[in-house]
Amino acid sequence: MKFVKIFIVILTSFTFFGFNEIKSKKINTEDSIVKWIGYKVTGQHEGTIKLKEGELKFNNNDLIDGTFVMDMSTINTTDLEGGSKNRLDGHLKNEDFFGVDKHKYAMMSFVNIEKASSNNIDVKSYKINADLTIKGITNEISFLINISKNSATTSLKIDRTKFNIKYGSASFFDGLKDRAIYDEFDLDVRLNF
Repeated sequence: MKFVKIFIVILTSFTFFGFNEIKSKKINTEDSIVKWIGYKVTGQHEGTIKLKEGELKFNNNDLIDGTFVMDMSTINTTDLEGGSKNRLDGHLKNEDFFGVDKHKYAMMSFVNIEKASSNNIDVKSYKINADLTIKGITNEISFLINISKNSATTSLKIDRTKFNIKYGSASFFDGLKDRAIYDEFDLDVRLNF
């Protein structure tokens, strides 16, 4: 009986003083989706990029960290077929855009995480500041991530010119007219773990 009382006191102490239970959850890269959408004056293109690896860390079910690696050599256009698709895929992989021969991976690491309000009791929302590295250049980006039991979703808007990807940008080249490509592109992400 004395042992039970001591055990309860110890357990209560850990709970009261904030016993930390840190869990790492590996991202299932096969079941997760990273969709890109690029915009130009005359329309848009979209496709996918595969994650090489990723991990989210939680402390007592609250998000405390995240790291991800995208394999830029897997850039895949999904709204074109045949020669048009092959040309765009090749162009996105060459030095005009992501230069995957020299910079195969893009990386993201969470820097700051703040809880955000959510209208759904089954979903936790967080405002994230993260370091994003593309073509060896690192910039901070901000976005909101929503986490449910076994998945996370987010949408990011990225200014490619901050990573020295200036091809077709009206911000840097005059006279492009309807050949201009907008500086920002979107990533819509669903992570399963």
